[in-house]
Amino acid sequence: MTGSSGAGPVTSGAGAGAGEAAIVGLGITEVGKVYGRTTADFARDAVRLAVADAGLALADVDGLLVSVGLSGGVGMELAVRLGLRDLRMLSVINAWGATAGAQIQLAAMAVSTGMAETVVCVHADAPLAEPGASAGAAYSGGAALRTGFGSAMAANGFAGANPMYALAARRHMEAYGTNDDHLAAVAVGQREWAAMNPLAQMRTPITVAEHHASRWVVEPFRLLDCCLVSNGAVAVVVTTAERSAHLRQPPVHLWGFGQGHPGYVLERGCELGLHTGAVSSGATAMRMAGITAADVDVCQLYDCYTYTVIVTLEDYGFCAKGEGGPFAASGALAPGGSLPTNTGGGQLSSFYLWGMTPVSEAVIQARGQAGERQIDRHDVVLVSGNGGTLDHHATLVLSPHRRS
Repeated sequence: MTGSSGAGPVTSGAGAGAGEAAIVGLGITEVGKVYGRTTADFARDAVRLAVADAGLALADVDGLLVSVGLSGGVGMELAVRLGLRDLRMLSVINAWGATAGAQIQLAAMAVSTGMAETVVCVHADAPLAEPGASAGAAYSGGAALRTGFGSAMAANGFAGANPMYALAARRHMEAYGTNDDHLAAVAVGQREWAAMNPLAQMRTPITVAEHHASRWVVEPFRLLDCCLVSNGAVAVVVTTAERSAHLRQPPVHLWGFGQGHPGYVLERGCELGLHTGAVSSGATAMRMAGITAADVDVCQLYDCYTYTVIVTLEDYGFCAKGEGGPFAASGALAPGGSLPTNTGGGQLSSFYLWGMTPVSEAVIQARGQAGERQIDRHDVVLVSGNGGTLDHHATLVLSPHRRS
């Protein structure tokens, strides 16, 4: 399997400091329906796994960036629980699904400027309760806080992510002709990748017909259009490119990064559903990396819903606006396709830990450690994170090679 790129990356337009940071450690706890452990338990384990994976000790860590999902239960006190002392950087960051990308960007800037040398970024969550136990945390979309005219949405059932993303997806479908078969192609292709991933929660192959037969959640989304819910944690270690060459694992160099925050307001003229923050986030990251979309070999895109993959592909420039659905239906994203995408199964079939899901698979692919699902050509790996209802976006461009 190969990517679509035949051209090497260009070097013009690279931002200052680009290529001076690398991911050198990856820690993934057991993920999925894992009970009897708290968010803090998962976070501690993921940090320890990532540091050990890099061939380092906790005493080497001088920066910690913490992210926690819907369940809460861990924050900056994680540093003390890990026994970390004299840190030069410590913070809790939240941009929803764009958080992992933002964490790694901040860590890269810190190590590139000398603010810190070894920064761990961790995301943990434990929203699932054991069957028969009290329910875990649930996201209400702020419904309980809405008053006045703004409460009309909550009163009509618009609470949480599902109905808002359904509105965005329906608008894209009405504007560009995106249809159920296009959505199904994303789900089916990613399940093919998941079948080759021992960490994936859902590994049984599915068909387009089975996608169409799955129950409605919120039209136009069926069950197989929606991401999983998972307990667990993922952590990565970021350090300088120079230091990375002397550590245990093959370094994954950070060539470029960017963010985009459209600030949508639900009123006339709003482009919610048609465009996302990937437009500006991707342009910034690719410019810094000195590449174009044609140079990307592998994509790891935030896939809270099948639709999100389609609109993000368009906004990054892998296909024209409105052609994301047919592009997915062509088989381009699935095993053997021209643009391998979400090669671990993504959040639809592997596990859901916000933006750390695509980050973790990107690191595995860039290292060449994906086993059966490894992409032969993986010189340029693009990663996206998406938060809110397409409100926040973070992009990373990663490579096993250091920028010249």
